[in-house]
Amino acid sequence: MTVASQVKQSLASLKSIHAGLQNLALKSTDPKAQKTFHETMVMTEEIIHDLKKRIGQLEYEEPQYNGY
Repeated sequence: MTVASQVKQSLASLKSIHAGLQNLALKSTDPKAQKTFHETMVMTEEIIHDLKKRIGQLEYEEPQYNGY
């Protein structure tokens, strides 16, 4: 497995985690828990953004991995 495919797999996992946190934030009735879920969602959004930038760099450096 290439580094690019591992980073893309990590991105997919993180998107799934983000969706789970979003679901928990919506279903939670405890305001403190909702706040915690929301804060964690914001952190995952930042990491998702960083990973997307890194994937772009990897695909630029190694064009054969573009689109995998």
